[in-house]
Amino acid sequence: MAYFGKFVFIPLFSIALIPHLAMQTPHTQAGTSVSAYPATQIVPPPPNYRFPNGQSYVYGVEWHLFNAGTATVKMEPAGAEQKVTAIADSAGVVNVLYSVHDRFEARFNPRTFCSLTVVKHSEEGSRKRDTQIRFQYSNKKSVLDEKNLKTGEVKHAENDIPSCVTDVVTGFYYLASLPLQTGNSYSFPVNDGGKTAEVLARVEARERVKTPAGTFQTVRVTAEPISGPLKGKAKIAVWFTDDSNHTPVQMRSKLGWGALIFRLQRIDKQ
Repeated sequence: MAYFGKFVFIPLFSIALIPHLAMQTPHTQAGTSVSAYPATQIVPPPPNYRFPNGQSYVYGVEWHLFNAGTATVKMEPAGAEQKVTAIADSAGVVNVLYSVHDRFEARFNPRTFCSLTVVKHSEEGSRKRDTQIRFQYSNKKSVLDEKNLKTGEVKHAENDIPSCVTDVVTGFYYLASLPLQTGNSYSFPVNDGGKTAEVLARVEARERVKTPAGTFQTVRVTAEPISGPLKGKAKIAVWFTDDSNHTPVQMRSKLGWGALIFRLQRIDKQ
């Protein structure tokens, strides 16, 4: 059950199950073909792109038909930056087996989509940690400082990063900013304080999806790490609304011990 915490966040970044990723294609106009393995990079949002500021996506999480908990993700402006906050709490049977209470805040540059900082408070099973990650693009390093709140042990690590990376939650918003046309593939770098990993996302099909928040016409996107420790071990499917908003209304992450399904319950607006 140790992966539960990571996958609760993946729910919003079609890549959260991937602590490290990379590779991406540029934004294209409708009808333009995209190669399967584009160059590794984060592409800035198009000039007319509107961030879903003030909207909180509230998800119910299911595991083997049991209520596994809730996950909430929100974006809002923070001065010259954009801020993404995520909260994940386990419930029911899962909470008994492996409790999860995570808080996550990421900031990124809205002009480039490059992540700037990540702050996490995680309570997963018997583990309690505070983590801070800073992305220093001037010297191409991610700097991680982590404290074990039970033992007092501290950890400091620095790892190489490319000129721009996203993180495991902001990555969902990044993917939503792309032209999700059936048949397209995108790859991009994701970093969670360790080694940067590559994630490959494929736009597979259009489907009608029913959730507690309503019934939606969607595009199904699958994403998986193609490098790093989770290569070949993790995969997530995300259903984005088939409109300009690309709202993630459903997510499914497949693990060795089962699958977690996130269904949109509602969207709270400020």
